[in-house]
Amino acid sequence: MADAGSERAEWEELRGRLTALEDERARRTSRHRGRSLLGAVLVVLGCLLAPLSVVAAWAADVVGDTGRYVATVGPLASNPAVQDAVANRATDALMSRLDLPALLADVTPADRPRLQQALGGRLGGALEGAVRSLVHDEARKAAASDAFRTVWTDANRRIHSSLDKALTGSGGGAVQLTDDTVTLDLGPLVDQVKQRLVDAGLTPAEHIPAVHTDFTLARSDQIARYRTYLRLLQLAGNWLPVLAVLLIAAGVLLSVRRRRTLVAGCAGVAVATGILGIGLSVFRTFYLDRLPAGVSPDAAAAVYDALVHLLRTTVRMVVAVAVVVALGAWLTGPGRYAGLVRRLWTAGIGAVRTSADRAGLRTGPVGPFVRRHHAWIGGLLVAVALVVWLLWSHPTGWVVVGIALCLLAALAVVEFLASPEPGNGRPDGPA
Repeated sequence: MADAGSERAEWEELRGRLTALEDERARRTSRHRGRSLLGAVLVVLGCLLAPLSVVAAWAADVVGDTGRYVATVGPLASNPAVQDAVANRATDALMSRLDLPALLADVTPADRPRLQQALGGRLGGALEGAVRSLVHDEARKAAASDAFRTVWTDANRRIHSSLDKALTGSGGGAVQLTDDTVTLDLGPLVDQVKQRLVDAGLTPAEHIPAVHTDFTLARSDQIARYRTYLRLLQLAGNWLPVLAVLLIAAGVLLSVRRRRTLVAGCAGVAVATGILGIGLSVFRTFYLDRLPAGVSPDAAAAVYDALVHLLRTTVRMVVAVAVVVALGAWLTGPGRYAGLVRRLWTAGIGAVRTSADRAGLRTGPVGPFVRRHHAWIGGLLVAVALVVWLLWSHPTGWVVVGIALCLLAALAVVEFLASPEPGNGRPDGPA
C-alpha cells in the first residue's frame, strides 16, 4: 500500500510538472504569436510607406532643390516638341498683335526687297499666311538657339520658388497657378522673335508692344488637391524613407522567423513601389487625355516625363534594392533550393581553385589568413557595398545591380582565396 501511494504521488508530481511545462509553452507560444503579429503589422506599414517615401524624397529633391530642378527641366529647351510648342505660342501671340496693312505701309523702300525675299516674294495675295510663316520660322529658330536654352535655364532657376508655390503653396514669381494650370511666361522669347523679324526686314515689328504669353508646364483639374498632398510629403522629406526602413527592421526583429519576414518585407516593398511606377504611367495617359485644346500633347508629355524622371529612377532603384536584399536573405537561409545554390557556388569556385592548383598557382600565407577571417571579410565587403550605395548621388536601378554584381565578384574572390583546411586536398604553402 505504501508503494502504491508513493507511485501515485510521483505520478501526480510528474503530471504537475508536465502541466506547468505545457502552460509555460502555451504562454511562450502566445507571446511569440503576439510578437509575430505586431512584427507583421509593422512590416505591412513599412511596405505601405515605401511608395510614399519615394514620392516624399522626390518632392524634397526636385521641388525643394533649385539645382536639381534646373538639371531636370533644363534639357527640355532642346526637346523638339517643346521647341515647336513654344514657337507656336509665340507665333500666335505676335500674329494677334500684328496690323499687317499698317505695318507693311511703314516698311521703308530699302527694306522691302529684303522683306519680300523673307516672305517668299509675296507682298500681296496670301500675305497673312506668308507673314505667319515668317514669324513661325523665326520663332522656331529662336526656340532652337543657344540663347533660348540659356534663357530657359536662367528663367527656370529664377522661377523655381514660383514653381514651388504652384506645387506646394509657398513662394512666388513668374510661374503662376491659374485655373488649375501651371504656366510660364514666354515674354523673353517673344522679344527675341521681334528682333529677328526686324533683322529680316520687317522693321515695323520693333513697334509691337511688349507681348506676354503663357506656356503650360502642367495642368490638372485636381492640382489644388495634389498640391496639398505634395506639400505634406515635401515636409516629410527624407524622414519618411527612414521611418519606413525602421518599421520594417522592427518588424523583422520582432518576428520569430526573421529571415522569412525580411524576404516577405522586401518583396512587399518591391511590389508596392512597382505599383507606384505603374501608376505614374497610367496617370500620364489620363493627364495627356485631359489637356486643353491649345496645349501640345507632345510638349506636355515631354514636360511630364522630365518632371517625373527622377521619380521613376528612384522607383526602379528601390525595387532593385528590395529584390537584391530579398535574394541575399533567401540565399543565406536554410532552404533546400538556397542550399543547392550555395553548393553549386562552392563547387564551381572549388573547381576553379583545383585547376589553379594544378597549374602551379598558390595563395601562400594569404589562403590560411582568408580562411580564418572568412566571415569578417565577407561582412566587411557587404558593409563597403552598402556605404557605396548610400554615398552614391541619386543611384539608379542599374547602379544597384552593378554594386551587387561587384559584391558577388568580391565574395567569389574571397571564397577562392580561402584555402581549405590542411589535409582536405589542397596544400597550404607554396609549391
